[in-house]
Amino acid sequence: MKKIAELQIGDSLENVQLNPVSRLDLIKYAGASGDYNPIHTIDEEAKKAGLPGIIAHGMWTMGNLAKLFTSYYEEGFIQDYSVRFKGMVFLNDVITLTATLKEKMGNKLRFNVLAVNQNGNEVLKGEVLFKTFTGTDIH
Repeated sequence: MKKIAELQIGDSLENVQLNPVSRLDLIKYAGASGDYNPIHTIDEEAKKAGLPGIIAHGMWTMGNLAKLFTSYYEEGFIQDYSVRFKGMVFLNDVITLTATLKEKMGNKLRFNVLAVNQNGNEVLKGEVLFKTFTGTDIH
């Protein structure tokens, strides 16, 4: 596997496909995040809110983006990110995460990131700034 700093503009990281979204995933995320909005865990409440069913927390999807960079954490870290939520994630959706190198600025790499569902619909889109360690960094 290439080091992240060896990537060229236009290169992509290996895609990450998440397991189908489960109710248990969302219940655990609600507990971890403190976001107990019932549209994420209770069918009847989601329907009352006009949704076809419960939806994943947007931050659950965003947090999973870090999985794209897990194998590179010995080389650096995510310094910054920005995302836009583009669509809802429902139970049993299969989300695929992608990252493509957009810009290199010394030891900073800017990636376009994307999360799409099994139908190819974008559910999240944004940028991640990954900073590689230099000889002066302490790890």
